[in-house]
Amino acid sequence: MTKTRREFTPEFKREAVALLESSGRPLMQIATELGISPSMLRNWRSVVHGGIPRSRAGSKVAPTSSAAMASPADQAAEIARLRRELDRTRMERDVLKKAIGIFAEMPK
Repeated sequence: MTKTRREFTPEFKREAVALLESSGRPLMQIATELGISPSMLRNWRSVVHGGIPRSRAGSKVAPTSSAAMASPADQAAEIARLRRELDRTRMERDVLKKAIGIFAEMPK
């Protein structure tokens, strides 16, 4: 006997994530109360916060069409954020390279 896969509305998913974030209760408790698995709620939370959902096998799932059709202003803001993050990461890398050079020198 095969089990049918349950489907949830986007509104239900958003409300479940809102409940999780506003209640301060553990994810496991909320998932149990809603009758869903904790991984589903974790995945929904990731999607609501702009992450990429994961499939059952753990591989990344392609983004939905709404994420692919972001406005040019949103795309420009994301590009600017990523450039700032890249600049900061490069600066941190350079500092670590210098620290390695200092600590690698033989003491006199």
